[in-house]
Amino acid sequence: MNPNRYHALDVFRGITIAGMILVNTPGNGDFTFAPLRHARWHGFTPTDLVFPSFLFIVGVAMRFSFKSYQFQLTPALRTKILKRAALIFGIGYLVHTFPYHNFDLSHLRYLGVLQRIALSYAAAAFVVLLVPRRYLSWLSAGILLGYWLILWAFGDYELTTNAVRRLDLWLFGPNHLYQGDGLAFDPEGLLSTLPSIVTVVLGYLTGIAVQEAEDKDKLTVQLVGWGIGLVVVALVWNIGFPLNKKLWTSSFVLLAAGIDLLILPVLIWIIDIKNQRQWTHFFVVFGANSIVAYAVSEVLAVLLWSIPVTEANGYQTSAYAWSFWHLTQPLFGNYLGSLVWAMLFVLLCWLICYGLYRRKIFLKV
Repeated sequence: MNPNRYHALDVFRGITIAGMILVNTPGNGDFTFAPLRHARWHGFTPTDLVFPSFLFIVGVAMRFSFKSYQFQLTPALRTKILKRAALIFGIGYLVHTFPYHNFDLSHLRYLGVLQRIALSYAAAAFVVLLVPRRYLSWLSAGILLGYWLILWAFGDYELTTNAVRRLDLWLFGPNHLYQGDGLAFDPEGLLSTLPSIVTVVLGYLTGIAVQEAEDKDKLTVQLVGWGIGLVVVALVWNIGFPLNKKLWTSSFVLLAAGIDLLILPVLIWIIDIKNQRQWTHFFVVFGANSIVAYAVSEVLAVLLWSIPVTEANGYQTSAYAWSFWHLTQPLFGNYLGSLVWAMLFVLLCWLICYGLYRRKIFLKV
């Protein structure tokens, strides 16, 4: 079977990026529909699925990209992995410190979304290339169980006293952590990167099944079965180890992967079996340049917040806020206006990525 026939994989990646931009940039954060918000702490919303889905599809794609190296950790592949991880990590710093006029090294956030992608990608890549495939499931289970034990033994599952925060505070200090939860706590913390590696590995194992499948109909049934199984285990585990995206708990890993294993076969059935591809180009453009798309969205958002606008009454605001209150909010109201603004922002990012797509400029993971 020609693995390139799985157009659904590119579409899946594009959907995750579009979703990531949509939920990250509402017109007004105070007026956001509940499904488009992250769970405040324990719990799970559709928005919480976006980031792990991206890491999951990174793992799936990894299986295909390593084929040309015969799945062997050659010096050339090792260099490629490290360079790609370093590039993504560096882009993360460029995005987080933009626009640089108020750059302060003493308050530089060390970790973040792109940094987690870089670390998870590199670590998972070495794991899947060095560990025999028959042991990958067992190793993943061991990591998830070990992570549960660490959080249980060295703290609890609460915001102020969990082991993830305690380790980051000890290593980096409060000034180098995310401050968005009202205190120093990084949802992309160093310790919680450990289970995120498993998210990538689970994607890689899915990639093996997809790559080696001889019958697409049987493949979809197989993936659905795995998905249901992981969802059930996750919901049971949630009783003792709560679903929590910010801690990237083990139950969260399994639930997100389980849902992805239910979504992916639907896409394969629609796109690759029924050949219904007319609607897919929008998402393929995002999927072909996923890291660039995310970076563009972050930089554009910062730019809009940084551009000052003076209201008629002399009140100073930003181009971001002004465009919501004067363009989409009057037409659609608070909540729907906020969503429409986010959708228009996604379209703007897509147009930029489409220009790169037309010129065949890509940065892939």
